[in-house]
Amino acid sequence: MKLWEKGTPINNVIEKFTVGRDREMDLYLASSDVLGTIAHIIMLESVGLLSSEELPILRKELSNIYKLIQIGNFKIEEGIEDVHSQVEYLLTERLGEVGKKVHSGRSRNDQVLVDLRLFTRDNIIDVVDSVNVLFSSLINLSNQYKNILLPGYTHLQIAMPSSFGLWFGAYAEALTDDLELLLSAYRINNQNPLGSAAGYGSSFPLNRTLTTQLLGFDNLNYNVVYAQMGRGKVEKITSFALANLASTIGRMATDLCLYMSQNFGFISLPDELTTGSSIMPHKKNPDVFELIRARCNKIQALPVEINAILGNLPSGYFRDMQMIKESYLPVFGEIQNIIEIANFMISKVKVNDCILEDPKYKYLFSVEVVNNAVLQGVPFRDAYKLVGKQIAEGNFNPSFEINHTHEGSIGNLCNNQIKEKFNEIFISFNMDKIAQIKDELLK
Repeated sequence: MKLWEKGTPINNVIEKFTVGRDREMDLYLASSDVLGTIAHIIMLESVGLLSSEELPILRKELSNIYKLIQIGNFKIEEGIEDVHSQVEYLLTERLGEVGKKVHSGRSRNDQVLVDLRLFTRDNIIDVVDSVNVLFSSLINLSNQYKNILLPGYTHLQIAMPSSFGLWFGAYAEALTDDLELLLSAYRINNQNPLGSAAGYGSSFPLNRTLTTQLLGFDNLNYNVVYAQMGRGKVEKITSFALANLASTIGRMATDLCLYMSQNFGFISLPDELTTGSSIMPHKKNPDVFELIRARCNKIQALPVEINAILGNLPSGYFRDMQMIKESYLPVFGEIQNIIEIANFMISKVKVNDCILEDPKYKYLFSVEVVNNAVLQGVPFRDAYKLVGKQIAEGNFNPSFEINHTHEGSIGNLCNNQIKEKFNEIFISFNMDKIAQIKDELLK
């Protein structure tokens, strides 16, 4: 079944190439397609394009299809082009002529647009939930290990004292900014394109404000041409936010790989969470962190891929955009898996609590000695030169005491303030509203 068929059969080679992986990819969008259709038919009834008797019949059957999707019993049958066609086919098969009326006032173009917006919204919410769990773990670990020092590095050279409290807390606060970017993508995504049809509107008296409210969108994409131009653009913006999150987690994984190596020896993992070598019996490899890093790097390539597909397209719809689905739709599952395994792994990290007892780290405290001299009235530059001379001549004997009290330093992590900042962004996603919207549509 093809919604555009006019009696002339299409060459099988052409059909196979143009459909591509759509049947597989569109399963990601199935529940969103049903919800978008329910909102659309409620609107159609309100403007007289469906009768008050037809609406409840269609709503009931669409709810039944939604339940099939939720339990995994929905499939796109051979010969049916996409999820939109499958849903309409099921409605027509079960309800007859009334099933054919659901497409009035829309095109597959705006149908897939709204499906993608709903799918993206749901999946951003799921990612945000997982980020919240990882954030809480990092904050808790920061508080737990706030008094255990480790070396800080610049240029991979020993620099100044740091702490596990600072290190864990740094990645927690990084997630705060990642969440802010996800919120921006969420808000850009959460605008209603339904009613733009093929990109030029409709002569039907559609009520696009009503479908906006029914689907829980914050706003409309008002201009119908721009609504169509949003295909790919929203995916690119969202993928950039996901790539930014992946960058944070991948960088954390790199730190953990370094810290676990014998040359550092800052942390260890239980043996059952490491892998070995086929010839070196001593090896305990941090493969999970390495794979986290690689998968995060792969996600960071996604915005570039989408941009390359969109880069030379004029306004209007083009089939090129179909290709974005293949990388974009599965990425949410990939980032979810990464976040969950990262959270599991950091909860098992064992911290070395006597790292700085090794004499090679004594130069970490050179700045402390300089600052102590300044506090005694010595000009900073003179104190700097004096300590530098002591180091050069081998006469440097540091004090191992540190006294960092300003905001965000070793002795004043400001984790409560970081939590407040994170939570303020987190609640802005208004997740309860989205759950309520679905319940209302499926009643």
